[in-house]
Parts: sequence; structure tokens; C-alpha cells
Amino acid sequence: MSQNESSEKYFSAALVGTLMIFLSAVGFSAKAVIIKLAYQLDVDPITLLSLRMAFSLPFFVMMAVYGEMCAKERISGRDALNLMVLGLIGYYLSSLMDFEGLQYVSAGLERLILFLYPTFVVLLSAAFLGRKITKRDAIALVMSYVGVALAVSHDIASRGNNTLFGSLVIFGCAVSWAVYLVGADKMMNRIGAVRFTGYAMVASTVAVLIHYGATRGEVILRQSSEVYKLSLVMAILSTVLPVLLLSGGLRRIGASKTAMISSVGPVFTIFLAYIFLGEKISALQLAGTAMIIGGVLSVKNR
Repeated sequence: MSQNESSEKYFSAALVGTLMIFLSAVGFSAKAVIIKLAYQLDVDPITLLSLRMAFSLPFFVMMAVYGEMCAKERISGRDALNLMVLGLIGYYLSSLMDFEGLQYVSAGLERLILFLYPTFVVLLSAAFLGRKITKRDAIALVMSYVGVALAVSHDIASRGNNTLFGSLVIFGCAVSWAVYLVGADKMMNRIGAVRFTGYAMVASTVAVLIHYGATRGEVILRQSSEVYKLSLVMAILSTVLPVLLLSGGLRRIGASKTAMISSVGPVFTIFLAYIFLGEKISALQLAGTAMIIGGVLSVKNR
């Protein structure tokens, strides 16, 4: 292969990877807006979460089966247990807190708080894995949390004091997601990312449906067609496709560029919420957004 052909192939792969990451960020950004639209139809969080996971379940099963077919070794009993626990933390507990918290905060604030998860990964790695927090990390952490304070103050001014409670619930969601990532890192490399994700999502879906069955009865069968449509859109557009696009894009352009492109996510959420939900945009919120994105990118690109 000539140098020109090699360069063209690299450029093509980079372009495709960039587009995949961009579309993945847009898909993830739309999730909070779809949830807020569904809440206007009087559906409760656990019912909506159950519909999302149920519609996504066939894709999760296919991921697990495909990962198993490509694997060279079977998953050990210990890994299976750890995988199940991490799946419950990362996709059941985290999602449940996310859906609950979105009852009280704007879609834009939710996405900004969730975007902080790399800072929690840094703190958890320092606390439990002995990773050193550098001066650059400390500055990035302060910048990120000051930005969140500005964004929260914007929501309190426009939505009231319940915003603080909702923000704390979303913080819990981001922390549980960070715990999942710290625990999943080595396991993904050992048993395969697709297989790991597929099994983790299946385990969390079962947990969500058990939770729903124990608390809500047959409510899921009495929803409006609009709720089912929004749940299906959320399952495909904001769950399955973004996961697949993120995986493919990451493989093509690497983690650093992926982090930079993914930073458009919170901005997209803010503007989608403005268009579809009528959420207000203020200079305070935009300043907080800029600080959060700058701080998180500094941590990600360490």
C-alpha cells in the first residue's frame, strides 16, 4: 500500500470515527429530554425505566451472545458474580437515580452533573487504587465543581428548592457510574467489552423488571401510546445506538479525541431542552457549562 493510500485510509477511518462519536453524544444527550417529555404524560420513573430496559433487552442479549461466540474462554464464577454486581451498580442503581432525579432538575443540569463522572473516577482511583492527584487534577476538579455550583444556582432560581435534592440524586447516579467504570476497567479487558456490557445490561434489566413487578403491578400495561413510543425511541436512540457508536468510534480515533468530541453532549442537551421543553438558558448556566467541560476534559486528557 502506498503512502497516499495509507493516509487516505487513516483519514477515512478518522472521519467515520469522529462522526460516530458525534452521533453517539447526540443520542446520549437526547435521553434526558425524552424522559422529561414522558414525565409530562404522567408516567412514573420506574415504569418508564422498565419500558426503556425492556425495549433494549433483545439488543443486550444479542451483544452477550455475540461476545460469547467470539470469546476464547468461558467466564469464571468469580468474574460472573463481579460482573453482575457491577451491572447492578452501573446500570440499575445509576439509571434508577437518574430517572428519579430528573423529576426535580432540568435536563441540562442532569447532563452537566453526569458529565462530571471522570472527576469521580479520579477521586475513587486516588482513594482505593493509590492514584496520585496532581496539581492539574486539583485545578480541574475545582473548576468542574464551581461550574456545577453555577449550574445548580441557575436551576434553583428557575425551578425552586427541590433542585438541590434532585441534584444530589443525580450526583449519586454519577458516582455509581464512576464506581462501575473503575471496577469494570480490568474486567472488560479480560473478558471482552461487548460480552461484559451485554451481560451487565441483561443483569440490570432483570433487576429493573423485578423492582417494577414488586412495586407497580400492571401499570406498565396501561400507559398511553405516546409513552410507549417515547420509551422505544429512548431505547434505540439514547441507549442501544449510542453504545454501539461509541464503541466503534473509540476503536477508530482513540480515547483522547473521543473525550473532546463527546464534550458537545451537555451543550446539545441544553439546546435540545430549550427547543423541546422550553427550559431557560442563562449566562450563569453557560458559564458553568464551560467550566465543567474545561475541567472534565483536563482530567480525561491527563
